[in-house]
Amino acid sequence: MAIVEQGTIELMDEVVLDILENLRTGVQLDARALDRIVRKHSKRIRDSKRVIAKKRILPYYLEVKRNNPERFAAWNVDKQLDALFIQTMKMKPRRTASGVATITVITKPWTCKGNCIYCPCDVRMPKSYLHDEPACQRAERNYFDPYLQVASRLKALEHMGHATDKVELIVLGGSWTDYPADYRVWFVKELFKALNDSSETREDIYLERTEQYSACGISSDAFEISISCAQIQRHVSEKSMSFNEAIESLYINDSCWHAVESFQQAKLEELFVEHKTNETANHRVVGFVVETRPDELDHAALKELRTLGCTKVQMGVQSLDKEVLRANGRNCNLSNVADALALCRLFGFKTHVHFMLNLYTSTPEADKIDYLRLVENPEYMPDEVKLYPCALVDGTELVKRYEEGLWRPYTEDELVDVLCTDMKATPSFMRVSRMIRDISAKDILVGNRKTNLRQIVDEHLLKSQVEISEIRFREIGVTEIDLESISLDIVSYETSVSNEKFLQWVTPDYKIVGFLRLSLPKQEAFDLYQNKLPVKPCEAMIREVHIYGFAAKLSGENTSAQHHGLGRQLIQHACEIANDYGYASINVISAIGTREYYRKLGFNDNGLYQSKQL
Repeated sequence: MAIVEQGTIELMDEVVLDILENLRTGVQLDARALDRIVRKHSKRIRDSKRVIAKKRILPYYLEVKRNNPERFAAWNVDKQLDALFIQTMKMKPRRTASGVATITVITKPWTCKGNCIYCPCDVRMPKSYLHDEPACQRAERNYFDPYLQVASRLKALEHMGHATDKVELIVLGGSWTDYPADYRVWFVKELFKALNDSSETREDIYLERTEQYSACGISSDAFEISISCAQIQRHVSEKSMSFNEAIESLYINDSCWHAVESFQQAKLEELFVEHKTNETANHRVVGFVVETRPDELDHAALKELRTLGCTKVQMGVQSLDKEVLRANGRNCNLSNVADALALCRLFGFKTHVHFMLNLYTSTPEADKIDYLRLVENPEYMPDEVKLYPCALVDGTELVKRYEEGLWRPYTEDELVDVLCTDMKATPSFMRVSRMIRDISAKDILVGNRKTNLRQIVDEHLLKSQVEISEIRFREIGVTEIDLESISLDIVSYETSVSNEKFLQWVTPDYKIVGFLRLSLPKQEAFDLYQNKLPVKPCEAMIREVHIYGFAAKLSGENTSAQHHGLGRQLIQHACEIANDYGYASINVISAIGTREYYRKLGFNDNGLYQSKQL
């Protein structure tokens, strides 16, 4: 058994049986109680190699359940006890508290058109990413291969006890449209294929493909890679070589990476086969996010993203202050941002922008004003915001400004003050997804190193007793809810191209249980973009439906808010609103894995979307 060594199986059985017996008798086992059980059994074994690790208990249990029916039957575990054991042993339960298991993958290192002064230039990664970031470590270990990244992450989530029936894929890395077209199609096809394949097939392909990369001379060993990249990284840090020159040398013009290009390409027809399979797969894609730059998002790029199955677009905005953008080397102007957000909305995409505090030449007060512009100006108003402070990383141009005394990091009090002010200004239809980058503390020369910054901000907000409308602050998370007590609240707001309706199920204390984003496009938007849009003026658009609660099995029993008809009721309300406003039909930008759900609600496949006559 691969999960534990042969000599430890008997001991592991005893630990599992002890936990099961406690649960049978109604004992509530918290982290400390589990530690006591593990220590009690481990003390009897002097061999340190056979000491039980708590994190291995659930993977072992699941392995026995799948592959050793006789042993599992001997444990006498019924359906209720099985669910209780998994819930008790689940690690990091908030990972799926939003109702979906998230898998983040990184594209291979590639050249970048930008030259932002704060941006890290780690030649082992796509621009702005560092090899010590968790998703980046996983990508490097897996040769930046999308299939291998998904396979390893899926296995980890399952071993942690998380349901992976519903998956949100997030593709980060270099600017998406800068990669070759056939690589983009292949990358997405492999993401879906990894989710569609059985666990046995994934194991086989994992071994075959790692051998293939190794045979081509590509390493996945972090130490070997650091040695091979050290000299070029030094040149980049000393400014004797540009980041793009380094990437061309290490990857684009490298014979080893050239050798794998022959299989890193695919046709759309191959992707569509995987799409069709995923509609009824065990791991269905219910959200697909791609990161790119605002100036890359034109009609053609968005049409391609939709064809690939994308439902949400992440883009780096960073600031809406023209002078701050110029001082920081951002070559993306405000009209690019406004056009990108408008087009994304009309195409039906959810929008997720990156916004940075403490940029060179900015101030705390200027940052507060800048954020207000983002959340209140109808040209912007994204659905989600990644709001985080600039940090000083070695090798960036910002280091020189810092050494000259021209830039300094905000103090913790200043930073928390800005973030609290921004949270208070965030409207109820917007979600602040995170407040830090996953940059290792050792990579930050100066600036915030606290990974619990969001928690610190939330504690300040709770003490202030000011009502916060932002979505994440109000999410029900892992708490129990009384579905009889919730009510429908509709928030209306206007953007430059649409009238928006944010329909939300809320508890009496305004906690959010689920929501729907309905766009009613304006006629003038179609006049502006003429015939370049894939929809018509008489068509409303459902851009997102989300019900909170633990990620639940698609066909299983659960106690979360999911699968109680809340999403279906929101969709019915959206159809009624669109009809009242005179729209003839309604589209939904459905993810591949939700197509079956919408078909059951009367939506028909219609090109890039699914639609329903009103």
